[in-house]
Amino acid sequence: MIITSVQDYDKKRCQVYIDGEKAFLLYKGEIRKYKLEAGMEIDQITYDVIVREVLTKRAILRAMNLLQKRDYTEYKLTQKLNDGGYPKVSIDEAIEYVKSYKYLDDRRYASDYVRYYMESRSKKRISQDLMQKGIDRDLINEILEQEYSDNDGGAEMEQIRHLLNKKNYSSDMEYKEKQKIMAFLYRKGYSMELIYKAMDMEE
Repeated sequence: MIITSVQDYDKKRCQVYIDGEKAFLLYKGEIRKYKLEAGMEIDQITYDVIVREVLTKRAILRAMNLLQKRDYTEYKLTQKLNDGGYPKVSIDEAIEYVKSYKYLDDRRYASDYVRYYMESRSKKRISQDLMQKGIDRDLINEILEQEYSDNDGGAEMEQIRHLLNKKNYSSDMEYKEKQKIMAFLYRKGYSMELIYKAMDMEE
């Protein structure tokens, strides 16, 4: 493995490239400590020490610090660590570490998210939000089914009726106006079945 370049990343750190590819970020003091410079060959032992002893420990601490401030999904935390310039092996080990202590748990995250938003957002919108956060679709469906099992559409029905009131909906409205409101509700993620039912109740 040849170090092809060592470039300043910011005032404190340098990006090290090995065989033409980004390898890792190190503090400038660490660059000096391991005597890394462009054109030199880096042996496997030195590489492993840097990745395992320095960067993996740092990635674990970074993951812990991030999770202390707020909850993350595995996908979003992986993204955050990747943005920090950690090599993949260090990211993978950091993720496994925080998962082993239940600091990171996609099931818990999704359950908390559904319970928090089920009174204010449609089921479809919640599902889309969780997919964007990298939660597995099957897990989302399982948790939605579990959390909504005793609800029978009641929460969404109340949300639709609230929105209809905000839009001053009435049975006297022209058809075109009704269509606009229905389209607005549909874009919010509510099913047409519930929209029609809520409109009937308002009328």
